[in-house]
Amino acid sequence: MALGASPPVAQVVTATTESETLPAAAPRGHAGTAAPERAPLRLAATLLVAGELLSLLVGALHPDREPANSHPAVFAEYAASAHWTAVHLGQFAGLAVVVAGLLVLSRALNVAAGVPGWASRFGAGAAAVALALYGVLQAVDGVALKQAVDALARAPEAERAVRFASAEALRWLEWGVRSYHSVTLGLALLLLATAIGWTGRVPRPVGYLMGLSGLAYLVQGVVLGAEGFSARNGLPTLLGILTVLAWSVWLLVTAWRMPGPVEAGRR
Repeated sequence: MALGASPPVAQVVTATTESETLPAAAPRGHAGTAAPERAPLRLAATLLVAGELLSLLVGALHPDREPANSHPAVFAEYAASAHWTAVHLGQFAGLAVVVAGLLVLSRALNVAAGVPGWASRFGAGAAAVALALYGVLQAVDGVALKQAVDALARAPEAERAVRFASAEALRWLEWGVRSYHSVTLGLALLLLATAIGWTGRVPRPVGYLMGLSGLAYLVQGVVLGAEGFSARNGLPTLLGILTVLAWSVWLLVTAWRMPGPVEAGRR
């Protein structure tokens, strides 16, 4: 075709038809990247906040008047608890909802390639491992330890030393499992925070706070492995609770304010 000549009518019609059938461009997120999927992001944020609130509510029912590392006193307190096993089952349910939120969040971030893609996938895997370890932890703490301290409370004086040693061994096993659980959950949060901070699919401060909460859980795991329920874990525990609540609520607000595909296409 000569320069400046008009294209044939058939080509014009074909080009027009193809342009009309092309899908609209996906809404863009922060830093020029594709936006996360709105519905999964809303589900993820809702699960995270709901799971954390459930965990805090059930955790408030956990007896904690005695120092946790003072085994004679704390074993007597645990034996007197009528709802010990139910409380620990509720705590497991709370973390199961939180981990479900993290898995959905990994999917909602819509990252498939590069470092953030690997970080998102490994973060989801670490979250699943953390839930499995938490199940073991609650079986040890909520069931086995409860049976051991109940047996200690009922034991005659001649058997008390043996019963106490049995309960203490389970307590130390609880330290170990909780230590590995905290480290694994902290790693999961750090990996997902890396994906968020790298891509900016949601506001990056959410990722920064998530990373800080991951570091708090890592510190908790290290202290638990070395000292059990030491007073040195007070600050990391409080920091973990506050930062997790902060970034999850921020994520919830962001997700529910996110425009749909039609609204985003009009901007």
